Amino acid sequence: MYTPAQAQKNYRNKIFVLGYYSGDTLSVSNYPVEKLTHLIFSFGHLNGNRFNLNRHTDTVLVWKMMALKQRNPQLKVILSLGGWGGCKPCSEVFATDSGRVQFAQSVKEYLDFFQADGIDLDWEYPVIEGVSGHPHGPADKDNFTALVKALRSTLGKQKEISFAAGGFPSALMRSFDWANVMPYVDRVNVMSYDLAGYDRNIAHHTPLYSTPKHAASADSAVKYLVSIGVPANKIVIGAAFYARIFQMNTSDNNGLYQNGSFKAGLSYRKFDSAFWQNPEFEYHFDSVAMAPYYWNAGQKLFVTFDDSVSVRLKTEYAINKKLNGIMFWELRDDKTEKGLLDVMDDTKRQYKAKK
Repeated sequence: MYTPAQAQKNYRNKIFVLGYYSGDTLSVSNYPVEKLTHLIFSFGHLNGNRFNLNRHTDTVLVWKMMALKQRNPQLKVILSLGGWGGCKPCSEVFATDSGRVQFAQSVKEYLDFFQADGIDLDWEYPVIEGVSGHPHGPADKDNFTALVKALRSTLGKQKEISFAAGGFPSALMRSFDWANVMPYVDRVNVMSYDLAGYDRNIAHHTPLYSTPKHAASADSAVKYLVSIGVPANKIVIGAAFYARIFQMNTSDNNGLYQNGSFKAGLSYRKFDSAFWQNPEFEYHFDSVAMAPYYWNAGQKLFVTFDDSVSVRLKTEYAINKKLNGIMFWELRDDKTEKGLLDVMDDTKRQYKAKK
């Protein structure tokens, strides 16, 4: 069985910061990648049973990411499969030994070609429904474990394997065989964002803590995983570098926990002009969820997001709970200067200075 002993030693001494990136080939170098430990290419997909980069620009982007190691020699470049809507054939392909073996071999070929550092599986979701119409079923749980075992057998101990898990209860409880899959992976990236609608109300989409009216949160996911035996030092919590904007049906409680519908998303880099400099939006901070939100009374718009305050709190949480780290979706939503990645790095530095 794979036991990443050296990695486990490092986990006790370091908090990892992982950023997904799905942007263009030119912009990636504008970000402070020195403050990342992992940069995750998003996304490759399946072509038959094989991992595949669909476009020439995807290949160029991975080479650009690898070149960033000149600025940050410790940076790990990870290739990711799937994403929302990007894993439709996964249930079928990973249901057979041959499909899993061929996929694992193709991943090895790509990692060897680029000299990249690992693979991240972002199948949304095994067992439960993700995108409407995408195949899923109970067998996905065991097939996912078999897939990870095939990858570890093929890639050996030197390459990293991670997977993304939905941060809401049904995904955490039903999608994975945690006891049998975690020994073979370096970490699980808990998507503790996009949680706004899972309690049949419009709540914070990326809260650190649960509230009496909204159960899903980063903290509740961590507590559940630890309670069933997942090592804390293999758990990564997620931050959102974007807002989710909802059109509400009422002005009660400034929109929080009321009925409404999703309207739009917005990158953090656009917050200044859209919200902070717009007097129609009033800033609020929920001291229970430890989550900020904006309310536009005139238009009945509820805006839920992470900001510098909540990201600092999440980073401190990951450090204090001795987690593997904190990740975010995604780098292209951040500011290239004085952004949320800088907040994560500043928080890490302040923590080290106190020790």
